[in-house]
Order: sequence, then C-alpha cells, then structure tokens
Amino acid sequence: MRDSPRWGSTVSTPTRAATGWRPVGWVGLTIGTASAAAVLAGGLAATALPVLLGATVTRAAGDLAAVACVGLALVATLLPLGANRRAPELPDVLRGVDRATVAVAGAWLVLVLLGVGFRAAEAYGRPVGALGATELRTFAFTLTAGRGLLLTAGCAVTVLVCAAVRSRDPDRVPQRVVLVAALLGSLAPAVTGHAGTSADHQLAVVTVALHVAAAALWVGGLGAVVVVAGPRRRLLDAVLPRFSTLAGGCIACVVVSGVLNAVLRVSSVGALVTTGYGWLVLAKSVCVVALGGLGWLARRRLAARRLPVLRWAGVEVAVMAVTIGLAAALTQTA
Repeated sequence: MRDSPRWGSTVSTPTRAATGWRPVGWVGLTIGTASAAAVLAGGLAATALPVLLGATVTRAAGDLAAVACVGLALVATLLPLGANRRAPELPDVLRGVDRATVAVAGAWLVLVLLGVGFRAAEAYGRPVGALGATELRTFAFTLTAGRGLLLTAGCAVTVLVCAAVRSRDPDRVPQRVVLVAALLGSLAPAVTGHAGTSADHQLAVVTVALHVAAAALWVGGLGAVVVVAGPRRRLLDAVLPRFSTLAGGCIACVVVSGVLNAVLRVSSVGALVTTGYGWLVLAKSVCVVALGGLGWLARRRLAARRLPVLRWAGVEVAVMAVTIGLAAALTQTA
C-alpha cells in the first residue's frame, strides 16, 4: 500500500459508464439469489409463493439499500481525510454522493414499508390483500419483527433527511451522522429477527449485530469505492489504503461472529446437511471463503502489479451480493 500513488500507471480505472451499470447487476444477483434460496430451502412449506417472494425480495433489496447507504456514507467519510488537496473534483463528488444517498434511502424506506405488509401476511398466513388495518397495526406495533421494521423505517427517514440537507449545505449535518443512522437501520431487522428468538438471546443479538455491522461496512464500502472512487484515480489513491485497513478488521469480525452465530442457531453438525437453514449456512460460508480468497489474490496481484485491482473488487462485490441474498433467505427460513 505504500506505493499507492503510482497505481495509476499500472492499474487502469474503469469509465463512469462502466461502473454505473454494476449496481444494477448487483441488485439482480441479490434478489435472484434470495428468491431462489428461499424457495429451495423449503420456504413454501408454510407460506404461499407470492407472500414468500414478496417478503424475501423486499428484505433482500432493503438490506442491499441499507448496505449501499452505509457504503456511500463511509466513502464520503474517508475521502476528505486525504483527498482535499490532490482532488479538486472532491466537492462535486461529495454532492453527488449525497444525492445518490437520498435516492437510495428513499428506495430503502419504500421497501421497508412494503416489507411490513408482506411480513404481516407471512405471520398471519394470509394473502396481503386479505389483511385488515387492525392486523397490520398489531404486527407493526406489537410483534418484535414489526417494531424492528418500524425502527428501520425511522433510520431510513433519518438518512434520507440528513442526506437531503447535506446536498444543499454539507456543513449542517456531519457525514458521520448519516453513517451511524444507516448502520443502525441495517442492524435493526437482524437483531429483532431470528437472533431475538434464540435460546442464548443476549449472545445471539451481540454476534449478529457485530456480523451485520462489519458486513455492511465491508460490502457497502467496497461497492462504493468501486462506483464512486473507481473512475477517479486521485480519489482512489486517497481512499483505497484507508478502506483496505478497515476491511481487514471487518472480514475478521464477519468470520468470527458468523461462526458463533451459526453454532447458536444450528442444533447439530448433521443439521447443516439435513435442513434448509443448514444448507443456506453452508452456502453462505462458501461465499465468505471465496471472498477471502479473492481478497488475498487481489492483494498478491496488486503487489506484483499484474492485474487491475478494481476488476477483482467488482467480482468481490458480485459475490457479496449473492451472500446478501443468502442472508435474506436465511431470515425467511429460520
């Protein structure tokens, strides 16, 4: 990482048009993986297909939107530390990040509100159209999962408002406020979902909170680095070393907390191959191992100056999108 200022001579950066299409592919991978995994893991045994797909898609897309908000806020937080003097385009880039955050947070809020309807239908075992106002109110304000979704919606609104204010006057709201609100919103569904019903409640909540927070910073940060800083070499030189250091700690936290959470949730080793939940845990574990291998290979080739680092980063984010889809399916089968 010491020779990062010379990356521009050996590591090509993609065009803005090329990076602009990548998020579309990542969204497709996440939703497709989540939908297929929820069905294959036996989700139809207790839920009708439209309700299962609706709950899974809104959860997966909502999780991805939350991760995107975390990543955008993280990159915007890291960039000013080392790029002000060398990157005159930085103010315009930060305004663009704020505007993108407004759009993503708005989509996140809509997905969460739609998720309330689908999750309520799943809980009551009815089609969405057959639910009454009383049932929706009971689910949203009485059940833990519903309250978690309302908390997430509140965080999405906070991110939306703060980013909108920042797009007009960045000095009025610190970027770290957006980052904290996005992180809290990404945590809420996880800690109020299957972790909240675990026999070892407190340990399960702590491990899943660490797991989700570290994954959101890692996945969202890398995706934002590729999209925001990737086409701009000077910004990439400034942010990539800092993000690389943070990502190393996040990867370790994801692995350790993921193993602990799986131990708490899977009753036996045999359950890994005899239950839908166990198969999803194995599939997610394979993805995490693949991500670790990709990261290691990217570092080696970067050190040897043999291949553009952003090509490998794009592949990593694609695998991460699949992992988010599997994680969303896990919540539907627990």
